[in-house]
Amino acid sequence: MTQSSRDVDALHVAIIMDGNGRWATRRGLPRVAGHRAGVAAVRRIVEHAPGAGIRCLTVYAFSSDNWRRPSREVHAILSLIAAYLRIEAEQLRRSGARLEVVGRRDRLPRFLLREIARCESVTADGSRLRLRVALDYSSRDAMVRAAAGAAAALPPHEPASLDLLSRMMHEALTAESGEVDLLIRTGGEQRLSDFLLWECAYAELYFSSRMWPEFDPADLDAALADFHRRERRFGAVPEPVEPAHAPVRAVAARVAR
Repeated sequence: MTQSSRDVDALHVAIIMDGNGRWATRRGLPRVAGHRAGVAAVRRIVEHAPGAGIRCLTVYAFSSDNWRRPSREVHAILSLIAAYLRIEAEQLRRSGARLEVVGRRDRLPRFLLREIARCESVTADGSRLRLRVALDYSSRDAMVRAAAGAAAALPPHEPASLDLLSRMMHEALTAESGEVDLLIRTGGEQRLSDFLLWECAYAELYFSSRMWPEFDPADLDAALADFHRRERRFGAVPEPVEPAHAPVRAVAARVAR
């Protein structure tokens, strides 16, 4: 694997946790049962992540487009997220995880905002794992807001340029999260669904047919093993590797020089 400036032992992994509803429907269960099972999968993966070399884990819990779902399902999802934060806050703290919620908060219900504030406060000192939960999140919306902020912050009398705006957007969008190394999507679908589009510019993509409630530490390990087998060049050309036993003529030429 070509080395980069990033620490390969401190990966940022992002997961689109897809398939909860389909998992439940195939079993003749209500969709909310799939979301409950999905919460259990989150717990398993969060516990396993630090030992697998992951230092930042961003999970897609609720997209801005998910508001289009039936109101009963939306309320059930947000209630399950609030319950997870309430129940897991102390365990996250003990395990050294720091929770951060990314996305809009102005449309979230008050009961969920209370649990977010409490869990973020309780886990603020965690340094073993950075757990980022994307709620009411849209990557395109985040980029629009970052671009607007970057444009407003341009130095006086300095003309805007694509390079300058791109640099400022990069700083606005990745200064807190860092670029994603590996993006995993479960459920068999193969699309990004408006998730971390800027941060995933050079992410390796891994698609699993497993529904999210079925996804377990062994599946995460398989995704990481696949990741580590890949060559990451970030737009560059890999450096040539000289054979262990160079041809005799090449050796002789070097000796002659």
